[in-house]
Amino acid sequence: MVEIKRTDSTSASIDSNSREEEDKYRLLYSKSKVYVHPTAYARDNIPGFVALVKREATNPTYLLAWIPESLLNEKGTAEWDKFVKIEESPGVEEEEDDVVLIDMPFQRPESYAFSVPLTSIYSLIVHPPNLSSWYGSIGINLINGDTLPTLHFHDDESHSFTLQSPRTSTTSYPPPPTEGVTHVPKPINSWGGEDLLARLRQYAHVLRSTLQPSLFLIDPSRADVEAHSTQIFADDAVDDILAQSSFTNSHSPIPAHRRPRPLSSTTNPYSERSSVLHRSLGSPPLTPSQSTSQARTALLQSFSNITRATRHAAQNILSHPLAKPIVPHLPDPVRSLVNANGEWGSWVEKGGVGEFESARVYLARWARIVAEEGERARRREAQALPPSSSELAEESSSLGVFELLHSTSNLPPPKSSRDPAHPVDDQTWDSWFGEDGRPKIRLEEMKREIFRRGVVAKSSTRQKIWPFILGVHAWDVTAEERDAAWKAKQQQYQDTKNEWCGVPEVFDRQDVIEERHRIDVDCRRTDRTQPMFAAPAQISTTDLDDEKGLSKRYSTISPNMCDIGAQSPSNEHIDRMASILLTYNFFEKELGYVQGMSDLCAPLYVVFNGHEEMTFWCFVQYMNKMKKNFLRDQSGMKQQLLTLQQLIEVMDPELFRHLEKTDGLNLFFCFRWVLIAFKREFPFEDVMRLWEVLWTDYYSSSFVLFVALAVLESHRDMILRYLVEFDEVLKYCNELSMTIELDTTLAQAEVLFLSFAQIVADIDRRKAEEGEGSSGGLRHRGSRGKEQQDKASLSSIELSEDLRNLLKTN
Repeated sequence: MVEIKRTDSTSASIDSNSREEEDKYRLLYSKSKVYVHPTAYARDNIPGFVALVKREATNPTYLLAWIPESLLNEKGTAEWDKFVKIEESPGVEEEEDDVVLIDMPFQRPESYAFSVPLTSIYSLIVHPPNLSSWYGSIGINLINGDTLPTLHFHDDESHSFTLQSPRTSTTSYPPPPTEGVTHVPKPINSWGGEDLLARLRQYAHVLRSTLQPSLFLIDPSRADVEAHSTQIFADDAVDDILAQSSFTNSHSPIPAHRRPRPLSSTTNPYSERSSVLHRSLGSPPLTPSQSTSQARTALLQSFSNITRATRHAAQNILSHPLAKPIVPHLPDPVRSLVNANGEWGSWVEKGGVGEFESARVYLARWARIVAEEGERARRREAQALPPSSSELAEESSSLGVFELLHSTSNLPPPKSSRDPAHPVDDQTWDSWFGEDGRPKIRLEEMKREIFRRGVVAKSSTRQKIWPFILGVHAWDVTAEERDAAWKAKQQQYQDTKNEWCGVPEVFDRQDVIEERHRIDVDCRRTDRTQPMFAAPAQISTTDLDDEKGLSKRYSTISPNMCDIGAQSPSNEHIDRMASILLTYNFFEKELGYVQGMSDLCAPLYVVFNGHEEMTFWCFVQYMNKMKKNFLRDQSGMKQQLLTLQQLIEVMDPELFRHLEKTDGLNLFFCFRWVLIAFKREFPFEDVMRLWEVLWTDYYSSSFVLFVALAVLESHRDMILRYLVEFDEVLKYCNELSMTIELDTTLAQAEVLFLSFAQIVADIDRRKAEEGEGSSGGLRHRGSRGKEQQDKASLSSIELSEDLRNLLKTN
């Protein structure tokens, strides 16, 4: 058996013998080619080993670990071979004569490696391989509510499965004796997750839930055992009910062996039963003289009790904090038992097509992955070509949806200027300013560079650049003038905040109480995966002696104290962000606070590390751009979706006609994209990179519509080929969340805008030419009929004022 020895230094107070014993880790089980999928793309998959490790001590501890191959490779081939040796070993006995010590590789955060005691694991979410997923997976939920990376078992690559074979070619009876008491042969048709579960059962109590078959509890408590192991009803429960009715002795065409069996006891037969149905039947047995209707009533009442008891039990279980990690994995009917959080939760429920996915949606998703893999392969081939050949290949490649338009208008295909590989860093930014703080370049040049390159992913750099992009700081002024203007803004923020902070007659006013409640509820569930908002923390109480300090402490707590237990826990950062939003409610009295604004404020708060004044003024400037999205009558959102609809009609008539057939021209699947600027569609870091581009208004103040169009164009083939119902399009687009590549999308959005600008210019030019031609009374005939038809089709496009406004910036 292999032992793992960790070389970490320990306290000097522990003697060498105990330290050596404490640092010994025995490898009990290992399996190769267990992947972590950080993204939806196969190229990003990380292979590794899943292992069970025993820490040798007075009270031994068993650990579940996942080690990526990259960390193991750093130790050399000898270390690798030790893991492979244990994987290929069929036995599980802990032999003392085969001890091998290795150095445990150091874990790095970016490697996704983990090692946790079995006692800290609450449950496993197990999904065996099926027709919709080639590889089985296991999700690990910890007792503290955290979720570890999901492990995907690529059994077709694993040594333990590719090398296994049947022990005998023929089947004999009686079967041959086993090779030992502890020998556990591996079934040929099993998968890696099942093998791991079988091994886990030797070191922990693993209970499969009867409520959710994919849920496995590790060392469950007594309450968990009762909740997850009680049967809903036994197979003979319905027979027991019907057997008491007159139906048993009546004439029936049903054969006797298929009729309900009679009861052998006259006492209550359900007192000793364990199922919910049996326990719900507390009434005495019916006599044969009683009517069949009474038996039918008893049966219906029993099922009613089952439904009520099951729903109540499910709500109690799902409302428990430990159930939070498994809720997203539950079927839609079960998930509906959980109270949805506001209108966002209702949108999630509306986004599905039912309990079972449509086959066309699955085919479209599969085709999308294949197409993306093919596109990446094509790009790799293009990069491998010489520069001249690469340019030729790029120019001769298909223009996709623009092919017809460009062949009609005879315009060259535009190219993207994006260069995200070289973002603007501190050195570049500082070089743009003189000694007095006045910039050396124009504002348009700065926005162009930010649009092309983005900003380096450092909060300190973004803290300097974002106020300029958003317009909090004026551009063409000196540092002294800029500081004076900033002090005035700081004072204005404090004056606005003092309108409610420490003023009980305002703070406790009914309309303010309602706003406080809305803001508090939204902030408690916004970006809780970010470290600043994740864990509850103690709030300083040094200023609670005076009335104003007391109002600060309770400024964002829900006015109804009974609601606090139903909300996520708060901390000082959540309260501080809520106070910023409440101040904005007083600053922008006409609009006030609207649900969704917390999503826009949270990234600003994180980047500025909780700085109230700067977060507030950046949020004010951002809301000046986004205010139309939050109008009470939704007129701003309706106008933008209508503009996007017209843009699709001009840029991709075929997609427009398809959406028209599927009743999808309302573009409801784009509503969330536009409302909060793709906040829910990209990872947190990508959201900040996207917003930096949108804030520049370099090409258009409505560039977000071209980003939305780019996402649709990237998936147009799947939509046209597979999705024929609006619900299918809606579900497909909702499932694009966290699977969209940002840089590719931004580059395509830029090409879309440049193409649109060329088309608008060419339409105006041709309409002008037609006006001049009609005034001269000239007619064209002959071989130029095709060219005239193309010109007529392009000049017939009518551009609304909303479409022309897409070419404008603020």
